[in-house]
Formats: sequence, C-alpha cells, structure tokens
Amino acid sequence: MDMLSLFLISIPVGFIGSLTGLGGASILIPLMVFFGIPVKEAIASAMVSVVATSSGSASAYVRERLANVRIAMYLEMFTCVGAIVGATITTWIAPLYLYFFFAAFLMTSFLKVGGGSGQKGRPGERSGTGRLSGWLELEGSYFDEATGKTVLYRADRPILGGMGMMVAGLAAGMLGIGAGAFKVTVQENVLRLPPKVASTTSNFIIGMTALAGTSVYLFSGLLNITLMAPMAVGTTLGAVAGGRVLNRLTGTVLHVLFFAVVILLIAQMLYKGIASW
Repeated sequence: MDMLSLFLISIPVGFIGSLTGLGGASILIPLMVFFGIPVKEAIASAMVSVVATSSGSASAYVRERLANVRIAMYLEMFTCVGAIVGATITTWIAPLYLYFFFAAFLMTSFLKVGGGSGQKGRPGERSGTGRLSGWLELEGSYFDEATGKTVLYRADRPILGGMGMMVAGLAAGMLGIGAGAFKVTVQENVLRLPPKVASTTSNFIIGMTALAGTSVYLFSGLLNITLMAPMAVGTTLGAVAGGRVLNRLTGTVLHVLFFAVVILLIAQMLYKGIASW
C-alpha cells in the first residue's frame, strides 16, 4: 500500500472506530494484513494510530462532557500495566498465533448482548450505589441529544472493572488494537456505564494504553514510519469527525454498527490465520 492510499483508507476507519469505541487500529490491522503487511509490523505501527485516534476523538468527547476523565484515569492504571506485558509477549511469539488471538479476543465483544443497557437515563436519578465508587467519585452526567434527557450515572464494581480493564490492556499491547471492544464491554456490563459514556471513555483510555505498548515496540524495532505517518493523520481526521456526530446517534444504532464491524474483523483474521497455517 502506498502512503496516499493508506491515508485515504484511514479517514473512514478512524470515523467508524471513533463511533464504536473500537479505535481505528482494530480495523486497520486486518486491512494491512489483507494487503500483505507482516502482522507484527502492522500491530506495532497501528498502535501509533490508536494514540492519534484517541487524541482526536477524546478532545471532542471531553468538551461535550461525554467522556468521564476521572473514571478514565482510574481505569488507565490497570490498562497500562497490561499493555506493557502484552506488547512484550508479541515480540516473542510466532506471528501465526496472533491472527487467532486477534479473532478470539474480538469474540468477547459478544458479551455485550447480555447487558450494558441497564442505564435508562432517567433525569435526577443516579444509578450505581458502590461505596468505593462514591469515595472515588466515579460518577458523572451528560445531556443526551438523541433523547433530550440529562443522564446521571455512577460506576459499579470498580475493582472487578479494573481487573477486566487489565485484561483489555494485555490484549491492547499484544494485538495493537486498543482493545476498545473489550473495554466498552467491561464498562457497560461490569461498571454499568451508559453506552455513550462507555464508548467515549474507551476512546479516552485507549490512547494512554497504546502509548504504553508503543514504548515496547519502539525498542524492538518493529515501528515503520511509512505506515505510521499516514495512518496517524487519517485516523485522527476521521476520529474528530466521528466525535462530532456520535451524540446525535441512538444507542441502538451504535450497537448495530459495533457488531457489524466486529463480525467483519473476526472473519478476516480467521481467514488469514487458517490460510497461513
């Protein structure tokens, strides 16, 4: 792939990654693998685009009070540790296994079916009653333009959520995807955050997580500036655009888009892994 083609592809990828909370790298890595780029090099280079995507979309989400910075900073303590460990593992193992690990981890996204929609957004009522969450002030509110209501919320089970986010960080560092799918799942099903807060806070978190993993790939020599530069710029532009329209979409639309993208990614990586067997 030449730099111009990669740049043009990265813009819609960043847009979709911003809306779904997956991050653009989750889509870019299968695309690069499809075009023949070695999987380890694709993973390492895509992590830089994760930082760019997170920065682009998170700025809009914080301004609109959708992303919860306090909750994000708490969860980042767990994800960064996992990312460093995961990136180190990737530099050691055979590339073949990464295809299947990538697909298997994305399959955890289907855990979203069972929960995460319990936040009804009733004005004046804050969900979540955890004592630790109250002490840490892991709570917030935002105005939902789609429903015309102010949504109040509080994170439940912060310790269990932190453990889940450490697993997400491990996958993020190992697979270079930001692990937005799993992070959104943990935040909706374990922390019981509203879908829009989970998606936007995930975008905020994945940047710091990716930065931790990128430090490992930098010293391993896997980073490719020819891939990094157009991906970083393209995904950032797409992410900024996605951040401007997300609050106008309903939770149902976001969930449908999320699952459609995840299914395509799983199919692509399974196919590549089987073909390389």
